[in-house]
Parts: sequence; structure tokens; C-alpha cells
Amino acid sequence: MSAATTRSRTSRTPRTPDRLCAEAVDLARAAAEEAAAPGVVGEHVSVVAEGDRVVTHLFECKEPGYRGWRWAVTVARASRAKFVTLDETVLLPGPDALLAPEWVPWSERLRPGDMGPGDLLPTDAEDLRLEPGYSGEDAPPPNSVVSEEMAELVEAEDADVTDRVSVPERGSITAVAEELGMRRARVLSRYGLHTAADRWDEAYGAKTAMAQAAPASCVSCGFLVRIGGSLGQAFGVCANEFGPADGHLVSLAYGCGGHSEAAVMPKPPRPAPPVLDSMRADEFSLRPSADEGSLAPADQSEADLGHS
Repeated sequence: MSAATTRSRTSRTPRTPDRLCAEAVDLARAAAEEAAAPGVVGEHVSVVAEGDRVVTHLFECKEPGYRGWRWAVTVARASRAKFVTLDETVLLPGPDALLAPEWVPWSERLRPGDMGPGDLLPTDAEDLRLEPGYSGEDAPPPNSVVSEEMAELVEAEDADVTDRVSVPERGSITAVAEELGMRRARVLSRYGLHTAADRWDEAYGAKTAMAQAAPASCVSCGFLVRIGGSLGQAFGVCANEFGPADGHLVSLAYGCGGHSEAAVMPKPPRPAPPVLDSMRADEFSLRPSADEGSLAPADQSEADLGHS
């Protein structure tokens, strides 16, 4: 047997607690009660060998709110020493301990509609939904959403100057960026556009039940208000106050019963002719025709009476 195999089997073999350390239950209990309070430390649960001449005593915790927790007191002794010394005392959860749920950062807990008046939602500098825009400067101010000149206007004493907007020179790169809506510190990235489009299409898209039952799509509706930018190729704003999506961004493939052309109702389909005609009365002759040479039922009865 190789030395590596021997070490592997030895590491998997449970350690035998040191006898003197395992017998130091009173020392461990006194340490636990000093760290906690009298009456909180319960029965002795078990002994765990942590290493050579290192043992941890576990005691039941009776503290309200710490169900299933244990007081862990570690004791040890030096080689060839007869006196056991105290190492540490901690409160640890047991197998059936009552634990708090795993902490989740606020950025992951936030859901649409959670923000209220006065709440601020800081945007991460590395947010994948955004990318640098064109602010007219060599480098936009870090952690800022307004340009430096706008910040100076806000700080001015005259409140009217906040309404003044510097108009870029016609034909310049700044003017083109202003027209395209990119003269900002950051703009939507391709990822941000795709996630927004998927979110809007899920709420007001072609696969919704309302769109499936609509007489036509929004692309031909007179209540659709077009929007600019790349998203305008697939979305618009509904302006029908009676529609279910009034004031919302809707997919051009979306639709509802409030379509502007729904007033021209299609002709109802004609039902198929019935197999059995129950609307027309059938004619039955009471007397047979003369060429049949037979008597009617009434004449036949008179004839029978005459012979009798």
C-alpha cells in the first residue's frame, strides 16, 4: 500500500476525541454560560474532535429566537500536558436551526412599480443597459447625468436661467447628436433596447389574447401615435381612451377591439342550407286525383254504409 493511499484513508477516518478534553464538560459549560447568560445554555449535545488534543463541546441553546442553535466551546491541551485550556466560545446553527433567508442585494430585489415619490434609484456605472453618448465634450463628467454648463445654470440665483438651453451651431456634430437624441452622458445600449422591446412585447404584443382576437393590428389603426428612434420601427403609443392600452407603448402587431376601422363591420357569414327543411310546409292531398280510379276515404265510408 502506498503512502498516499494510507494518508487518504487516515484522513477519512473519524478522529477520536482526546480523553482529557472530552471530559472537560464543566469547563466548557462555564465558558458558555459566561458568554451567554445563566439558564440559556441547555443540555450537552455532543463532542466533536477538531484535531489532535482539540475538542469542541456542543450545548443546546434555549435563547428565544435561536431554535436549533448550539453553543460551541472549543478546548485544547498541549502535548503531554494534563491541564485543558479554553480556546473559543461561539453560537453556531445546528442541522435544524432556524436561519434567516439568504441576503439579496437591493438591486436584485427591486421590481417594477416599487419606486415611489421621492425615491432615488442610482444607476450603476457599468449598467449594461446604457452606453456612453455624446455630450459635446471630450469626456463627460464622471457619475453625472448633466453637462457641466447645465450644472452651472442650475446653481444660478435666477430661476429663469434654468429654462435656457444652449442651442448648438447648425450643421455641427453637436447639432446632429442633438437631433438624434444622443447629446447625453449615456444612452440606451443595444442590450437595453432589446430588453425593453421584449418587456413591452410581452405586455402588448402579438401573442397576447387581446391581439389574437382583434379584427386588425395596430399598424393600420388611426389611434396609433408613432415614436422616433429605432424602437419606432416596432412600437407606437396607443391614443384610444377606450382601448385597453391607452397611453402605453404597443407593438405594431398588437390589436384590440377598439381599432379605428372596426366601425365598418364585416357582413355576417351566411349559414349553410339546412339538411332538413323545417321552414316550408309540405302539401298533402286530401282526395286522390281522378285518374287513380280510387275513392276518397270519406266516399269509401259512405259506400260501405250503403251496402250494409
